[in-house]
Amino acid sequence: MTDPSVQLYSVRDAFAADPIDTLRRVAAIGFTQVEPYGVLENAEVLRTALSENGLSAPTAHARLVGVEQRPVFEVAAEVGIGVVIDPYIGAEKWQAADDIAATAKALNEAAAVAAEHGVRVGYHNHWWELESRIDGRSAFEVLADQLDPRVVLEVDTYWATAGGEDAAALLKRLGDRVVAIHVKDGGLATDGTGQVPAGQGQVPVAEVLAAAPNALRVVEFDHFDGDVFAGIATSLAYLTGAER
Repeated sequence: MTDPSVQLYSVRDAFAADPIDTLRRVAAIGFTQVEPYGVLENAEVLRTALSENGLSAPTAHARLVGVEQRPVFEVAAEVGIGVVIDPYIGAEKWQAADDIAATAKALNEAAAVAAEHGVRVGYHNHWWELESRIDGRSAFEVLADQLDPRVVLEVDTYWATAGGEDAAALLKRLGDRVVAIHVKDGGLATDGTGQVPAGQGQVPVAEVLAAAPNALRVVEFDHFDGDVFAGIATSLAYLTGAER
């Protein structure tokens, strides 16, 4: 098991104001890995400030479907990002089998481009991919069945739970296709409010961790009432304590 990571979207306000100081603060908490968002937009910072703060970025979020992908993969390869994950395809694209097939096709094509740069492609869910059902199965699993083996998954376990899924059971079914999980907790509001540090809400975090022992743990908050740096520190402490 590698050290936990943190999705920098959690600290997006601080990162937007002073990205270098934000990375310094994240490292001071004890993180050695981060998950950036906006690979192209933040390329200059990633090129210099990661290594300067003893950080690496095994995964990152960037839009891949419907955009020019090569520049994203070029930056990813340059800064050592191994998996670029498309973080969001709207709910309207998960209601019909044909739309899901089109998304799978787009991700598979992106994976072929990424491979030219030594990078992999992934997809990250929200709640609607689990709530939507196609012939009795979640739209997310319908997608997974159609993906090239080179395309991996990052399961957001909060959103999966909010979508009505047993997140631990989902992880077991998907198996090694899941290379990373978002670890976050709260009251399961679909607007992301009310989130709390790992282990303090309604997500069965202990069961989730046990169901995906080899997946990278990525701490994330969509929203946090309070000092979000304290929140990610508390989640990190939970993870390091739970997996000793």
